[in-house]
Amino acid sequence: MIDGVALGARFSLATNRLAFCGPADAEPSLYAAITGTGPGGPARSALARFEALMPYLETIGRVHGRDPFDPEVVEAYWIGNALLDAVPRSAFVALIETLGGRGLPRSIVRRLIDRLPAEAIPHHLFHVAYVGVGAVTGHVETTLANMEACRPAWAEILRTESDRLVVRHPRLTTTAGALALGPEVEESVAYDRRVLPETPAGDFVALHWRWPALLLTAHQLQQLRRYSGRALTAANEALAASRPDPWAALTPPNGGD
Repeated sequence: MIDGVALGARFSLATNRLAFCGPADAEPSLYAAITGTGPGGPARSALARFEALMPYLETIGRVHGRDPFDPEVVEAYWIGNALLDAVPRSAFVALIETLGGRGLPRSIVRRLIDRLPAEAIPHHLFHVAYVGVGAVTGHVETTLANMEACRPAWAEILRTESDRLVVRHPRLTTTAGALALGPEVEESVAYDRRVLPETPAGDFVALHWRWPALLLTAHQLQQLRRYSGRALTAANEALAASRPDPWAALTPPNGGD
């Protein structure tokens, strides 16, 4: 398995480049950790300053007696694995309280705790769908397009064209007032050969903000599908009680742009 710091850097680099989260000077150390061209220490220090990321890694690690950057802890948050199955409700309540100290408005903290579903899991898609994309930093508007971009998505590689991958993946949508994964769409996304040296057609990559972060193993693909489904189910159950259609005001995606 990839080193935990390098794995976290793979999923965090795109949002840092977009100035959505993390320290402004983090990109060089994150890229060095991903490509193996520099030590992991500076990247670890940079990731620790990402506003929403660290409370999740610390929560998962604390429950299991592991370092926040243990590879399986980082994988649990971004992809999903069995470490998510044993996180008690009390730990999730404490996690949301911690987010309140890192930028999440107190009014949202209270509401989220009051409506926290029994099956809440500390997975990034649950954070996107329930806590809210951009809710902690305030740097990202809560639209369906941004939720789609921010979720860790699996995408099948159809072909490689120079510095771009043509991929196919399901897109986040709303159905009967609930978030769901809709029909597959095809799109072209830029990628970095130093990050993904091999991109065989038929393999799957994980996308974060339309950036191919990781070539998924068959097991990771299965886990990402499984825990994404659980995250959406939990978020929908909690948010459905808020109003008849909690997603009515969201702007739909527009072809991936």
